[in-house]
Formats: sequence, C-alpha cells, structure tokens
Amino acid sequence: MTTTTAATAAATTPTAPSSALTKLTNDSTTFLKLLTTQMQNQDPLKPMDTSEYTQQLVQFSQVEQSIQQNQSLKDILAKLSSADLSNAAALIGHVASFDSSIAGLGSTGDATWRFAADRTPQTMLATISDANGNTVTTQPVDPASGQVRWNGTDSHGARAPNGTYTLSLTATDAAGSSIPVTIAAEGMVSEVSVENGKLTLLANGQHYAADSLARLAATSGA
Repeated sequence: MTTTTAATAAATTPTAPSSALTKLTNDSTTFLKLLTTQMQNQDPLKPMDTSEYTQQLVQFSQVEQSIQQNQSLKDILAKLSSADLSNAAALIGHVASFDSSIAGLGSTGDATWRFAADRTPQTMLATISDANGNTVTTQPVDPASGQVRWNGTDSHGARAPNGTYTLSLTATDAAGSSIPVTIAAEGMVSEVSVENGKLTLLANGQHYAADSLARLAATSGA
C-alpha cells in the first residue's frame, strides 16, 4: 500500500511481471541449450523434425511479448496512481462527507453523519451500532439539523471504545408514515493512500473509497 500524509506522494511498482519475465527467459535459454545439444548429436541419416521446436519457440516469444505488455500497462497505471495520490493529498485537513453510514469514533473527535430527506420529518430517531451490529445507543434527532453528532457515550452513560460505528435513522411524518433518509458519514481527511490500485481516504480512523466522496468543505473549519 502506498500512503501519504502530506503533499508528497509515491506509488509502489509491481514486481510480479518482471519475475515472470525472468523465469520465462531462463526457461527459454534452457530450451535452446537442449535443442542445440540434440541437433549436434542427431543422426545425420535421420534428422529430427524441427517443426515442433519451432512452434515452441514461437509460443515462448508470444508469452514474452504478453508479459512485457502487461508490465508496460502496470507501469502506466502506477504512474497514474501516483498522480492521483498527489492530487488527493490536497484533501488532507478538509472535512469530507462520504456515501456511507459507517463513521469512525476517535479519542479526540466525535462520530459525525449528515442526512437528507425528501421532506422534513416530524420525528427522527438515531440508532448507533458497533462493528458487530450491536446497538450501542439510540437518541432523538432534530430533523432540521441535517446532522447527527455522537460523542461516544453509550446507552449506559459509559464511553464506547474507539472504532467504527453505523448509523441508522427512523424518520416519520405527522401521519406516522416512514420517510426515506440518505446518510453520509463525515470526518476530517487525515491521510490518502493507494491500495490495490484504488485511491482511499482516511477520516476519523475509517477508510473510504475516493469515489464515495459526496461533499467537501471549503476549509477544515467549514
């Protein structure tokens, strides 16, 4: 994994294709030595049929070209990832919202979510669950606030451990009908990284795919 916590970024270069190419080269060299030895020691009155050997040489050449093409493609992707990582480093220090109901709770910050509904609910209830799906606490939410902020206090008044927590919202109108609500986790970006060719952002201890970014505040205090 390639990681940056500042404006400087770097990307790792895959080594598997080069290893495969080295092995193929060694196999090809061994094959040619065996072929040369057989040709030198063949019966002049019964020369061997070289068509099969020629076919194998062609296959070696085709595989070699394929490996080299894959290596070139991976080199290009590595350079693109490095450029993406450098650009994404500018997000560090900004408050971002992600298309996810999972937010991180740290020792120095609350777990925060934003929400939106098609119409203003009459009542809203937030349920916060831990990574195992166990309910940690429930609390009423001001429908007009557009935000749920949890300081980590569970239903018994104790401090919940740092980690990731999931928010679910129950919203109803004046008639008691359910209202769909969209939830977005929120946090300050502290790190960007490239893992398996995918750009990820770290906010409040939780990793998010870059393509899940839904909102970015103009400044870290926005």
